[in-house]
Amino acid sequence: MREVQVSTITQAVKEMFMEANYVIGDDVMDKLAQARQKEPSPLGQMVLDQIMENNRIGAEDSLCVCQDTGMSVVYLTIGQDVHLTGGALEAAVNEGVRQAYTEGFLRKSIVAEPLFDRKNTGDNTPCVIHVRLVPGDKVHIMCIAKGFGSENMSQLKMLTPSDGVEGVKKFVLKVVEEAGPNPCPPLVVGVGIGGSFELSALMAKRATSLPLTRSHKDPRYKALEEELEQGINRLGIGPAGYGGQTTALKVHIVTAPTHIAGLPVAVNICCHVARHAERVL
Repeated sequence: MREVQVSTITQAVKEMFMEANYVIGDDVMDKLAQARQKEPSPLGQMVLDQIMENNRIGAEDSLCVCQDTGMSVVYLTIGQDVHLTGGALEAAVNEGVRQAYTEGFLRKSIVAEPLFDRKNTGDNTPCVIHVRLVPGDKVHIMCIAKGFGSENMSQLKMLTPSDGVEGVKKFVLKVVEEAGPNPCPPLVVGVGIGGSFELSALMAKRATSLPLTRSHKDPRYKALEEELEQGINRLGIGPAGYGGQTTALKVHIVTAPTHIAGLPVAVNICCHVARHAERVL
């Protein structure tokens, strides 16, 4: 049994949320550069240039790349041979978020009660935590800073098996077309197919944090990812909604077994910053 102090989780979460808000991954920057070379629209080219310059300044000067520093979402994959000591896991994760958003001068965007009072908690907590137990003695942490300009454009639909592949394609394209410029394209589009109502949404969210260099291992889903990306880019929304062929940088699909009577499909839209960081303790 390996002991892990929850204080190390607090420190890791703090560092990761600061990193995610300041530094955009090489995979995203490379995709933006590739899109810039292919983008025929002068306005689209200008927007992509500005995005890349903004990202460079953020990394060099430790500044937020976007004013919406996101709702904090933490995925914890914990080995069964890990014994967490020194306090409660949930409290430790939230303390990491609190320190990151306070000491890192990140905007605090969380309200304690969603409908009536909507009073800001002042430190971006509580965060959303998903925990999964697996064999082993490691702790894998994925931190996602999810802005709500894109989150608000996400949708979920309970399709039926008879809707099939065409139904999935129609729904994904509909969601992106209806979103238009609102989620700050170019986008990373996460698609969760299968599972249950809630699992499809969790998979779609997790899909937005996958490396943009990765494609689905199943060639059928890889082909569907590529077809959806091409279809989205034919919509003509373009960078920042100014028109062009760069509306999506990548489409990622994550799947799970589902019920014989169902075909849940969730689309989680993420703007081009795709802020996330991960570590293994």
